[in-house]
Amino acid sequence: MRPEEPNKTVTSLEQVQKRLKWKKLFAKKWFFPAIYLVTAALILTIAWLYQEHGSRVTETNKPIPASLPKEKVPANPTDDDMVLPTAKNSGAVKTMDFYDEAKSKKDREAALVDYANAFWPHAGIDFARKDGKSFEVVAALEGKVIRVEEHPVLGHQIEIKHESGISTVYQSLDDIRVKQGQMVKKGQVIGKAGRNLFEKEAGVHLHFEVRGRDQQAVHPAQYLPQTKQ
Repeated sequence: MRPEEPNKTVTSLEQVQKRLKWKKLFAKKWFFPAIYLVTAALILTIAWLYQEHGSRVTETNKPIPASLPKEKVPANPTDDDMVLPTAKNSGAVKTMDFYDEAKSKKDREAALVDYANAFWPHAGIDFARKDGKSFEVVAALEGKVIRVEEHPVLGHQIEIKHESGISTVYQSLDDIRVKQGQMVKKGQVIGKAGRNLFEKEAGVHLHFEVRGRDQQAVHPAQYLPQTKQ
């Protein structure tokens, strides 16, 4: 017998065993439904992200996307001026800015979120404490809570509609303290900063957005007092 023959036999046996394992796996009643559910979950996640951010995805080997739509800065400040969405003396500072095409390349790159092998323009401003601890989140403006939900990627989120027609969105929350349909005052505590999957590397933080009447994200700096960084 030639020396190669035992090796060929072993290789053939291993291949047969592997094929049998795959056949047994395919025969399981749960196999294909499980594949379907995983695929469906992935599709829904991407759809949710598109719906929430209204932004184009930039693949890692493609150019940075165009800026998000912006609204004009209010000409005459009124009682509708917002307060920071972080409680006084919370110790929270701005950690990530809104993606703005008018900024430098360095600033634009710093305002991209790397998630699911794609870059997403940051549609708001993030706040966090330097020690990584949680802090109280407050309503930036008086209004009506129109949404309170737990998003699988963005975390717990709250949306408040304001008299002027704009809305503010608070994501990556914990310890929610308001309900849908509730009226809130400017500066009222609505929850605490938490975590989410979309900005996992950010740790405990608040993601804050301002959306125009058309639900497109606009730069919160147009409405907020100067933020520390």
